[in-house]
Amino acid sequence: MQQCCNNTCNTLQHSCIIICMPPASDKDTALTLDNIRPVLERIVSFIDEGVIIASASGQVLYHNPSSIELLNLPGDNPIDALNNLNGFDLQSALGDLDDTAANANQISRFRKFSHQFDNTGDIRIIEFSTGLVSLEDGSTRLRLVLLSDRTDRLRLEAILSSHDHFGIITSDPVMQSLTARAHQVARARAAVLLQGESGTGKTLFARMIHQLSDRSRGPFIEVNCSAIPEGLVESELFGHVKGAFTGAIQDRPGRFQAADGGTLFLDEIGEIPLHLQAKLLRAIQEQRFEPVGSDETIQVDVRIITACNRGLRDMVRTADFRSDLYYRLAVVALELPPLRQRPGDIPLLAQHFMARFSRFGYPDNIELTASARRLLLAYHWPGNVRELENAIEHGIICAVSGKIRAESLPPHLTEAAGASNKLTTIPAEDSERERIITALQAANGIRSAAAASLGIDRSTLWRKMKKYGLQ
Repeated sequence: MQQCCNNTCNTLQHSCIIICMPPASDKDTALTLDNIRPVLERIVSFIDEGVIIASASGQVLYHNPSSIELLNLPGDNPIDALNNLNGFDLQSALGDLDDTAANANQISRFRKFSHQFDNTGDIRIIEFSTGLVSLEDGSTRLRLVLLSDRTDRLRLEAILSSHDHFGIITSDPVMQSLTARAHQVARARAAVLLQGESGTGKTLFARMIHQLSDRSRGPFIEVNCSAIPEGLVESELFGHVKGAFTGAIQDRPGRFQAADGGTLFLDEIGEIPLHLQAKLLRAIQEQRFEPVGSDETIQVDVRIITACNRGLRDMVRTADFRSDLYYRLAVVALELPPLRQRPGDIPLLAQHFMARFSRFGYPDNIELTASARRLLLAYHWPGNVRELENAIEHGIICAVSGKIRAESLPPHLTEAAGASNKLTTIPAEDSERERIITALQAANGIRSAAAASLGIDRSTLWRKMKKYGLQ
């Protein structure tokens, strides 16, 4: 049987690595701490959590690379004391921590607290877990400090604690302004046109507007215009009477009638055939129409919300869409940005999907590693939020020891990130400066996202910004 030591892990209730050693035989060289110290150092250097070991007086004896990245410190300037952590005095924050002597090889009075680091717009919340450890001699005590980034989880909890998010998870200023505008127009009767790439959340916005409106007690009828055969679109929207065409064996009301007193959401409105657009315009303007095969006029009270993943204005210019119908639909037009333009939402959405999948039977203790997070931020997401959701499910299924690592994510993410890094590798300093500026602008000034898109860590980005005078 293998013998393992995991007292520290159980005490901390923290992610840990257990070294197991089989019993030594006479032929084996006796294993000592000196033998395995290089292995331990490599392991601690690899993990995503920050690890700092200091003397009881606060002098830092060891720190791993993750602690440098989490504290956003220059990589070439090692941490020398606990009272100088990027402007944060940990020793002072510990205050009256109970310094009762710890038992040998045990951790006593571990405390957790958080501190917010404002790194020029990239605000990160770092959780500290710290306590004193007594060595075997019983007289020497060291302070162990573990650091974890809790920013994304706390932001997600703050968003989900709101009562009016309606499933829209975002911390992006543009998306937040669009959400505010949706709240503003919800109680009006005006038609709303939602535009944006597939998977950006147009359906969520349509449902939110309906739920915030005075029609929230009425029906919300959703029609995907691209999924209806062209010959059946008119019947689907306006209904038909018995005998109107082959197969019409009874009267059937259309979607306009079904939405009476509520909201009709026409997704992919650009797929409506030109010859039906005039009838659709009249139905929207006058709130009346005739079913297929009937002379009887039906009166309804319907609010119209439409969505399109193509530019309707461009379709008007090419005569593929009627201009009068466009202006009737676009009384209020909202353009939803693609996921790649709001990278700060990617970790939030990832956490949201992990929590949601846990309710569907997947493990509920899955963590997203820093390497996986960087890969998610570097990818361009042509499928937007829908593609991210699928990637997270793939990552949960392929997680290693309860953690989604970069290799747990779909292979095409890694391939795309590698190709992007090759394309952006330009030796000229002027080109590098321009690439950094472009990355910062695309990431709305969020350094971690900009660094990920450039394929470097935050510390490297900080040094390059200082080099080029971009601070």
